[in-house]
Amino acid sequence: MAAHFGKRLRKGAATTAVAAAAVAALSASQAPGTPGEDHGRPATAGASAPVPDAASDGNATGNSPYYTDLPPLNSPDPSPSPTATGTPVAQGDAEAGIPATVLDAYKKAEAELRSAKPGCNLPWQLLAAIGKVESGQARGGRVDADGTTIGRILGPALDGNGFALIKDTDHGVYDGNTEYDQAVGPMQFIPSTWAWAGRDGNGDGKKDPNNVYDAALAAGHYLCRNGWDLSREGNLHSAILSYNNSQDYLNTVLSWLEYYRKGTHSVPDGTGDVPTHRSDDGSPHAQSPGHSKAPKPKPDPKPSTPGGGSGSPSPTPPKPPVPPTPPQTPTDTVDHLQDAGTAKLTAMAGHAFTERIGTRAETKAGKAVAKVRIRFTITGDTDATFAGGETVATVATDAEGVALAPALQAGEKTGDFTVMATVVGRTVKGVAYPVTVTERAADTLARTSDTPLTCTPGGEFADQVQVKATYKGAVADKVAATATLITSDTDATENDKGPYFKDADGKTVRTLTGLKTDDKGMLTLPKLYADDTTGTFLLRITTAGGATLTVELKVAAADSSASPSPSPSPSAS
Repeated sequence: MAAHFGKRLRKGAATTAVAAAAVAALSASQAPGTPGEDHGRPATAGASAPVPDAASDGNATGNSPYYTDLPPLNSPDPSPSPTATGTPVAQGDAEAGIPATVLDAYKKAEAELRSAKPGCNLPWQLLAAIGKVESGQARGGRVDADGTTIGRILGPALDGNGFALIKDTDHGVYDGNTEYDQAVGPMQFIPSTWAWAGRDGNGDGKKDPNNVYDAALAAGHYLCRNGWDLSREGNLHSAILSYNNSQDYLNTVLSWLEYYRKGTHSVPDGTGDVPTHRSDDGSPHAQSPGHSKAPKPKPDPKPSTPGGGSGSPSPTPPKPPVPPTPPQTPTDTVDHLQDAGTAKLTAMAGHAFTERIGTRAETKAGKAVAKVRIRFTITGDTDATFAGGETVATVATDAEGVALAPALQAGEKTGDFTVMATVVGRTVKGVAYPVTVTERAADTLARTSDTPLTCTPGGEFADQVQVKATYKGAVADKVAATATLITSDTDATENDKGPYFKDADGKTVRTLTGLKTDDKGMLTLPKLYADDTTGTFLLRITTAGGATLTVELKVAAADSSASPSPSPSPSAS
């Protein structure tokens, strides 16, 4: 839970007794990962008793406090029938907005689990529901360009004083506390659980519970363990209860899950609504208004007497100071995007583009903005992708404010398409980059043999014509070609005499179309035949890109001088 969860509820002897019970239960628990282990739950007002039969293998949050706000009851366009929890929901309500980077993290985690654990059927809306309940979607999306929270989100110290007792397990590395553990990050993992459940969701080589991509992927794997199929109600409930072992927690998460399934939309990072009620402040579940306001500080509850009755009324505590306005994120300062010197984007089908797209983020004054996430999206009728096969790529700007998109890879479809560059989490006019894919081409053709091609009238040529195509010295594969027996070197019309090919029906053909070089740039023509006309004839081969080769074919009668002369008849004696 957020750092302000540090305000704890203490109720004299009653709280002490509950804390003592939690300590006893913890002492009797088995080693991490064994059945029956429970790291405890908050012994506070407003939270239900743990569910005894909920599966637990260490518990993700240590049953730390959570937000109890429910989705809006009255929406502008309610669904025709009540949900499982009796709360009508609708798309478009302010509470349905999820900060852009946080939403991106949930969807990427779902995609990863769809591949890694397809039988789990994890919906990203479940991650969103847990993220809402655990941290208010990372405190309304207060994350930087890499998805790391601006300031750590910490639950209270699990010191047994109103909460479970969990001694330090990470030497303060994640929570800064070397005495007791605290739940950490947007998905509120306790360090001992993160030690085995942590994942690297953004590919930076680190597993950081404070990073929404890492935390969302870790939460997805955590919910998908034990062979659970989350499309089955029983498995879904078990997975949620293993995250925080409370019936109220289960009901709250299910309410948000159904709400988000009805429809959500992206809002800029840092502008998301933050819930106001928590399981450790004694407040009941509250229905979110159409537009939630920022959370208001709440005074500490009045202490109880040791006997459990109410003591003398305590003086009303002074109102806490209004917290300062959070500083702007880099994304907040972006006024516009502009091209960062991208050259003309053209490549042949099947080839990688040599130029890469560069986009610069700037303030209104034209100053570069670093650490801003730029999303590059391929649009249009094309099968081109970025390196790796993706059609969408997100890159953070560098110190010069420039985000360099991954290299583009052309598919086989020729024509024009567009790559759009936009700011993640901010409504700023994007930059459109026109891209062209041309057909495969060759600039050189050469025969693979120097053997003369000769034939006698009415016969067939012993050798087939074979050529190799290249483009700028490299193999030109899958290049379209045409072969024609032409009239003369200066007349490229088809010759009606001399050598010819045969089609599938054995008919004479003197022009071949639809030819293509193979993967090695080689093209081997069908067998050639000769009619009764003698002489020298020309075969011209052309390819896309303008490569041309003319080959001589000779048809001549057999050389009779090479035959031995007959011996004269002997004279009669």
